[in-house]
Amino acid sequence: SPASPLPAGSPVSLEPGGQAEISALPQASLRDLAAAVTADLHHLRDRLARHGLELGETGIDAHRAPRRVLHTPRYAAMERRFTPIGPGGVTMMCSTAGLQVCVDAGEPENYAARWAAAHAMGPPLLALFANSRVHAGRDTGHASARWLAVHDTEAVRTRTARADGDPAAAWAERLMDTPLMVLRRGDRPWDAPEGLTFADWIGGRGAAALLPRPTVADLDYHLTTMFTPVRPQGYLEIRYLDAQPPDEWLPPVALVTALLARPSTVDKVRDLCAPVADRWETAARRGLADPELAATAAALADVGCAELGATGLAEESITEISESVLGRAYRSRSEA
Repeated sequence: SPASPLPAGSPVSLEPGGQAEISALPQASLRDLAAAVTADLHHLRDRLARHGLELGETGIDAHRAPRRVLHTPRYAAMERRFTPIGPGGVTMMCSTAGLQVCVDAGEPENYAARWAAAHAMGPPLLALFANSRVHAGRDTGHASARWLAVHDTEAVRTRTARADGDPAAAWAERLMDTPLMVLRRGDRPWDAPEGLTFADWIGGRGAAALLPRPTVADLDYHLTTMFTPVRPQGYLEIRYLDAQPPDEWLPPVALVTALLARPSTVDKVRDLCAPVADRWETAARRGLADPELAATAAALADVGCAELGATGLAEESITEISESVLGRAYRSRSEA
């Protein structure tokens, strides 16, 4: 239960299909984060093993079709909303798991560059760490069936945000213009009136005329219904990576940290990734089988591994992470 955190302090919760989620608390360094998550992950794995359960190793359920096992008003309303659109939404809710990396937004003069870099490196990093090809016993033929499920959920909630100009103004405008997904109503169904945006709710337009005025808490909750590749919450929540095997989560987290460690590195990332920055669907479908994505991922791996010293990790960990990341990038590039 979230009310009973794991030994190193991480709350643990369940997603609609039974996925276990560890939400590690912020730490002063990546070394501290690695120690906390490793301790909590081992504790959780041991507790699950006592009940005959083990953690999966990919970003999508390789064995079972989507089935909701967590019954709450929010998830019931989401399922009713997504089902007519197609299978993506229910698959995302009940069969997928992502590795979400939260990083500082930076100083005000660096916001826009870090926001742009976090997006631009998304397709090559998605391709580099994609592992969700098999779903419900079937080879989908796609490198990241997980990301395709997210992408197909509801475009207004999942499409890539604008990464140029003033990111805060663009995000605020988008949040206001996005229809409500759910509306908290106590014991009543949480289905939101069709097409009602948050701006409509503020202005009392349409169905909003019959609703109480929205609060800041309502706006905060509305933010949780956005499933964009990068979600700003006062920090940047990077959401595009497939969940990794339990003992292999640190290399992608360290690579993301290193690629955003310094303004000069952020500028390199933006330049390197510019030619592939919008190739989300190609990354999810072909992964590193696409030569241009494979080349960019290898170049990113070089830049990031050269910056791992700025992460505060021990030399031994840096060597292991570099071998893992570079081995993956260059092996896949050779195959491509």
